[in-house]
Amino acid sequence: MAQEKFTVVQSSAVPIALENVDTDQIIPARFLKATTREGFGANLFRDWRYDQAGNPIAGFPLNDSKYSGQILLAGKNFGCGSSREHAAWAVHDAGFKVVVSSFFADIFKNNCLNNGVLPVQVTPLFATAMFDAIKEDPKTEFRVNLEKQTITIQSTGESLGFDISPYKKECLINGYDDIDYLINLKSKVETFEMERTL
Repeated sequence: MAQEKFTVVQSSAVPIALENVDTDQIIPARFLKATTREGFGANLFRDWRYDQAGNPIAGFPLNDSKYSGQILLAGKNFGCGSSREHAAWAVHDAGFKVVVSSFFADIFKNNCLNNGVLPVQVTPLFATAMFDAIKEDPKTEFRVNLEKQTITIQSTGESLGFDISPYKKECLINGYDDIDYLINLKSKVETFEMERTL
């Protein structure tokens, strides 16, 4: 399924400073019955956001009006545990285009890339600087430039480069999923096949 094209995101961020957040905490197993990607955002961090009666838990960042934006700033080792793709669906459906952490579980990172969410891995020092900037001003903005592969703290100008596979970068910039990417190469494949038969 084609995604929205990704170039630059400049936004404030929602901080989740906890470390070792696994996919069952991101989207609890009881919500995995759906087969489409829609609707998972409402249950992102469900057991941390709501009590057993369904009331919002005060103090959790997603329930705090001072935090908002398209960037989720997470603690170290975000997305560990089981390989459920639904965790990336929940992050995307909740409106996040970027997840930042000093370390991601590989499967979660790949699931994000396959579902239109850019995982940006930064140094622990830069992650701390981002958390500190939000603590000083919850509305502070960060600029993520996929083409240049940089993330910048707008209030200080501090910037850092990040890695991404060239293939996944091209897919995100063009809004491709894996099938779209292959379809885009159709004319090149046809030309190659034609040349081989001459």
